[in-house]
Amino acid sequence: MTQKIFDTASRSLREFEPVRPGHVSMYVCGATPQSAPHIGHLRSGVAFDIVRRWFMAQGYDVAFVRNVTDIDDKILTKAADNGRPWWEWVSTYEREFTRAYNTLGVLPPSVEPRATGHVTQMVEYMQRLIDNGYAYAAGGSVYFDVPAWVAAGGDYGSVSGNRVEEMVAEDSGAPGQGNVEKRSPLDFALWKAAKPGEPHWPTPWGDGRPGWHLECSAMSTWYLGERFDIHGGGLDLQFPHHENEQAQSHAAGDAFANFWMHNHWVTMAGEKMSKSLGNVLALDAMPVRPVELRYYLGSAHYRSVLEYSPEALQEAAAGYQRIEEFVKRAGYPEPTTWTEGFAAAMEDDFAVPRALAEIHNVVREGNKATDDESRKALAAQVRAMAAVLGVDPGVWEAPTSKEAQGALDVLVGAELERRAQARANKDWAEADAVRDRLAAAGIEVTDTPDGPKWEMK
Repeated sequence: MTQKIFDTASRSLREFEPVRPGHVSMYVCGATPQSAPHIGHLRSGVAFDIVRRWFMAQGYDVAFVRNVTDIDDKILTKAADNGRPWWEWVSTYEREFTRAYNTLGVLPPSVEPRATGHVTQMVEYMQRLIDNGYAYAAGGSVYFDVPAWVAAGGDYGSVSGNRVEEMVAEDSGAPGQGNVEKRSPLDFALWKAAKPGEPHWPTPWGDGRPGWHLECSAMSTWYLGERFDIHGGGLDLQFPHHENEQAQSHAAGDAFANFWMHNHWVTMAGEKMSKSLGNVLALDAMPVRPVELRYYLGSAHYRSVLEYSPEALQEAAAGYQRIEEFVKRAGYPEPTTWTEGFAAAMEDDFAVPRALAEIHNVVREGNKATDDESRKALAAQVRAMAAVLGVDPGVWEAPTSKEAQGALDVLVGAELERRAQARANKDWAEADAVRDRLAAAGIEVTDTPDGPKWEMK
């Protein structure tokens, strides 16, 4: 089969062919660290981590760029309200996001650029837009000229599906209604003129700071080139952020992203999880293990709403535990490869619900297996598939190394032989003592028709 991805811009399922054979380039909009992350933020991290892992499992060399917006109106406001330097405030919460990603097993990005570290690239980008006639400087700010781009046949509105005549102005009101500098209410800021007391950087048009949209075009093309494979982010970024990104990038002459991918929200009682609504859940407040939370956040299709409820979370945790127990009983065999059904699900726009159903089918088959070799072979498949989703129990449970496992096998085997001899001699006290010693060490012994079996509790 061929990998298919739902492209937001074309509203269609398209066959994926990388810009460069054997290589996948991905740019995902990351955090604006104004406060601690909640599970709504983290769903995007998990969703695109699964996409990345699937490409990696197929042998692609994946360049994965996830940015940090480290300068923003909300960051400046919250830092000022709390009497802290803006750079300290944003660094504190950037570390919180990193900790949360690590806790959920999200792979570190290939690079994690910050907006303030790429002002040079932004200045060059603005100059290109001005030279092409699609941007203008006014009052120390620089704006993208939406009507000029539309008049030239630009595809403004294609990412979000919005009609230009129906769009609402972004950044400020119409000329004469709060912003006399803008030529059109649809124009958006590429660069914001410095305000008293705010951080600023020099440009040919005046001191100021980056506009939100410009930073991502500058950074994505700097690291991935003028044309790259996938641009991802949350559904709430589709407009205006991603719409404006594509417009300015195309207007500058860059082909930009071949595919646009957007993950849907985590909701509570039908409302998007949001700090402004007060319906957020912090990572540390979740009543399940991190791997179980990751399983939950990744269990729905990335384009579907994930409606949070304690019952749904516990159901997901129980689903992971069934996988975990099977792999554990099989002794954590080395992963092999996935099933055809799993591959078909992942190739169909990363259909994780179907992929999980395939894993559980193999788990059920393994639980019915009557011999150890069949059970181990199926558990090895389960581990390979679970690894693609980032929930391989063999990784999360960190079983002992092969050398330590071998030594443990010898030692436990000797104890079981001693127990067997004691039972043969009807020395029940010694047999029970052996079993108690093993139990105290966290080793559970089960007597079967094929002899005693043991596992770590």
